[in-house]
Amino acid sequence: MQDMEKQEAQTAQQDPQSLDAAAANAAEQAAPAQPTLEDKLAAAEARAAEMQDAFLRARAEGENIRRRAQEDIAKAHKFAIEGFAESLLAVKDSLEMALKIENASLESLKEGVDMTLKQLTSAFEKNKLQEVSPQAGDKLDPMKHQAVSAVPAEQEANTVVAVLQKGYMISERLLRPALVTVAQGK
Repeated sequence: MQDMEKQEAQTAQQDPQSLDAAAANAAEQAAPAQPTLEDKLAAAEARAAEMQDAFLRARAEGENIRRRAQEDIAKAHKFAIEGFAESLLAVKDSLEMALKIENASLESLKEGVDMTLKQLTSAFEKNKLQEVSPQAGDKLDPMKHQAVSAVPAEQEANTVVAVLQKGYMISERLLRPALVTVAQGK
């Protein structure tokens, strides 16, 4: 050991730069390696590239979801009436069968029309199509009724006297108002 120290001392006297290099080399071996700025920059660039890739993938997924939702909405609009049309097919079939019957009696025609009306009523109920048919004496509701005329009557003003045509609502939305005559003010 003493020989090594003597040798290092002689080397230091001969070449001071060698001593600095040896000291730096010894310090590098003793201390843990610190990342250089270049290493930190490369790591940050890799992380930024990774984040950009994740962002682009998320953006593409969002676009795909939006496109699929638009397609679903378009299909819903296009085929929204499908259930109602399907329930009306039986009504049409019944009417066509009634027209094919030759020598039909008045009684059989009435019976067929009655059965067809029941099918139509069933189709309306199934598809939430409800009648608006106020009774005589009901208060005029401008959201559901349309007054065609006012007539003198023995009841309170602005109440329904007669229904000229039924109205219809589909799921709480007015499709057609009921046409009514109302009582005049006295």
